[in-house]
Amino acid sequence: MATVTRITGDLALAEDSVQDACVVAIERWPVDGMPTNPSAWLIGVARHKATDRLRREARRDDKEEAAMHQLQPIADGLDDPTAGDADNDDDELALIYMCCHPALDPAARVALTLRAVCGLTTREIAVAFLVPEPTMAKRLVRVKHKIRDTAIPFRVPPPEDLSSRTADVLRVIYLIFTEGHRATSGELLVRDELCDHAIRLARDLHALLPNDPEVSGLLALLLLTDARRAARTDAVGDLVLLEEQDRSRWDRQQIEEGDEILEAALRVGRPGAYQLWAAIAACHATAPVPDATDWRQIALLYQELLRYEPTPVVEANRAIAVAMAEGPAAGLVILDVVADHPQLKRWPSIHIARADLLSRLGRPTESISAYRTALELEPAAAERAFIHRRIQTLGDT
Repeated sequence: MATVTRITGDLALAEDSVQDACVVAIERWPVDGMPTNPSAWLIGVARHKATDRLRREARRDDKEEAAMHQLQPIADGLDDPTAGDADNDDDELALIYMCCHPALDPAARVALTLRAVCGLTTREIAVAFLVPEPTMAKRLVRVKHKIRDTAIPFRVPPPEDLSSRTADVLRVIYLIFTEGHRATSGELLVRDELCDHAIRLARDLHALLPNDPEVSGLLALLLLTDARRAARTDAVGDLVLLEEQDRSRWDRQQIEEGDEILEAALRVGRPGAYQLWAAIAACHATAPVPDATDWRQIALLYQELLRYEPTPVVEANRAIAVAMAEGPAAGLVILDVVADHPQLKRWPSIHIARADLLSRLGRPTESISAYRTALELEPAAAERAFIHRRIQTLGDT
């Protein structure tokens, strides 16, 4: 997507052309075999598909044909066999920055990037933003038209503009990782390719902005969180809760790297949200056993995080930390307040959290009801299986 967008200068055209190329791959690869370089093959076919689309447009009426003359240099470039030669990582960062251009609606920037860079479905993006799917679909259509109509450039901004443009890029990478770490659809809880993709993008951005503590904080957060990946599901792919995970399977090298990056970021003395999220992840990752987790420190970190992200999601996470530090009743008081927020009513995780606290308080009937509410919101298959097991256990008691 990134490379073809650079070649064509048109995000919508690139998206359609890449989809066409994927259809051809599905038809031909089982017959002809996998090409030596699948990515280059897809880019080449997508370039030709884009050329075909442009030429079809040129055959229409005079008004559209006149407009086509403005696109002819692009078509010429598509026929250039060297037009696709570039660093794919640079292309990808340029695509992210284009999608996060300040001329675009802030509510749509990150969503578009998740669609264009990672190919997340409209439904997956809507779930990430806790909005209805039709609302998200309209946002994506509008913002693609805006990019085309205003000719927003495909490039990484010059150094003097990087800082003001990076907040959205950080959020994109974080949401890519979040979808990989806890998938909102499909049979698998973890989507390895998205986790790896997000970490690679975070490393690329860190190489571009090595002195930005929030960029470092994001990379540290991803490394510290991803270090638990191997232990988060059992042999059949079912969810394993944090306190039940085999910590010997955690990636200690990744934890050490993340901790070092976080410490370097904190020494800069410019705290921010991603550094705080990373500090929370470090509290979990560095605890040798569940009982050694410093939940009071985690609750304090969430309290500080609310200064930077005063959102109901952060408050819900704080409630869980308070419950672990001071008892489930204290956490439930906070959780019940934020659970009425319109967005959180669509978030299965908050109902799962409520169900767990109610169960700990010896209120199984209410706990089962909360679990069933979570099921109605259609969480991923691994979470559904976990909820069904919990309901069965509570019903047996």
